[in-house]
Formats: sequence, structure tokens, C-alpha cells
Amino acid sequence: MIINFYYLSIFVILVLINLISFLTIWSDKSRSQRLGAKRIPEGQLFFLASMFGAFGIYAGMLCFRHKTKRWYFLIGIPWLILQNIVFVYSIYAIIEKTPYL
Repeated sequence: MIINFYYLSIFVILVLINLISFLTIWSDKSRSQRLGAKRIPEGQLFFLASMFGAFGIYAGMLCFRHKTKRWYFLIGIPWLILQNIVFVYSIYAIIEKTPYL
């Protein structure tokens, strides 16, 4: 089976973005336990989630029990996961319909 280069590159990019998002949640959790440490803004976490890192943010939330009591994270991140899925499917549909790729 030959793996299409476009699918493989999209998959690798998504894995890297989600890994960065997961590590960002871990970093913020570790900073939250130290007094006076500079925290990562919540807006930056939502930006990472909207840039296809929602799975990594959500996994980090559950794994490290971080930001799980904030209603906007509990509702917003799953919505961004849905947005990420729809957008990736749209990219897939465009690649499949384009004859010259």
C-alpha cells in the first residue's frame, strides 16, 4: 500500500502540533505549582487548540488534571476538537477531488 505524501505530511504536522500542545499544558501545570513562576496565558492555550492542537490540549487537561474546573475549557476545547476534525476532513476532501495532486 502506497501512502500518499499529502496525507502523511498532514498527519505528521498534526501529531507535532498536538505534541507541542500537550507539552504546553504540562509546562503550565508545572509552573502553576511554583510560586511566582510566569504562567502561560489561557488565550495562548486556546490559540494552540484552534491551530489543530485541541486533542493535545484536551489530553493534557485530562492527564495532568489542569484547567478541568474552568467551564470555558470544558466546553470550548471539545468544540475546537470538532472544528479541527471538520477542517481536516475538508482538507481531505479537497485533496481527493483535485486531480493534479
